[in-house]
Amino acid sequence: YADIQGDLEAAGRIMTRHSEVPFWVCVGDLAHGDGRYEPLPVPLHWIKGNNENFDRISAGDLPENLNFLENGRAREVAGVRIAGLGGTHAPSWYDTPAAALPHPTKRSVKTTELADKRRHFVREEVDACKVLRDVDLLLTHEAPRPFRVGRMDAGKTPINEVLASLHPKLHLFGHHHRFSEQQVSGVTSIGLDLVSRSYLLIDAGTLEYELRPASAS
Repeated sequence: YADIQGDLEAAGRIMTRHSEVPFWVCVGDLAHGDGRYEPLPVPLHWIKGNNENFDRISAGDLPENLNFLENGRAREVAGVRIAGLGGTHAPSWYDTPAAALPHPTKRSVKTTELADKRRHFVREEVDACKVLRDVDLLLTHEAPRPFRVGRMDAGKTPINEVLASLHPKLHLFGHHHRFSEQQVSGVTSIGLDLVSRSYLLIDAGTLEYELRPASAS
């Protein structure tokens, strides 16, 4: 999944449709606009997007089956080793220690998005990703370069650096709300659309994937 953005009902319907799937992954932006999370019927492993409730994430206050993956970490799920680099790239904050990223002490809907710098990834997290080994699946929120949005390359060089270091079997990203396929540093890199429009089914053994429309019966 990518960019669920609170549409956990759609995510739950897809999970129910595929009862044979033991777990799912998401490349960020899971929360409702007001910061709420909801339980899901099947385990979901996800990285941060730029629109999350970072207070609840840091407190570990999450509903059933929501399994957050911190930046620069890897975990093995059903034989698949998954690594994550969530959030967006902001050059002005890139050299800040992750623990020092400023965030508001009083919450509102927009302070999460506009003032909470925890929505970014930083250099120390990129460096932590680079030293991981034997990664099958890399999840990032941002795209690698090149990723064209109009005339602009919206891809981010640190994602390319991580791909070149890890050389995972498959890379998934979101943020741009459209499906794409490309090869980056010899790695298949897939951009995912909103969960309300499409999703991937991935074979845990081979990491071969199939694009499915969200509206499929």
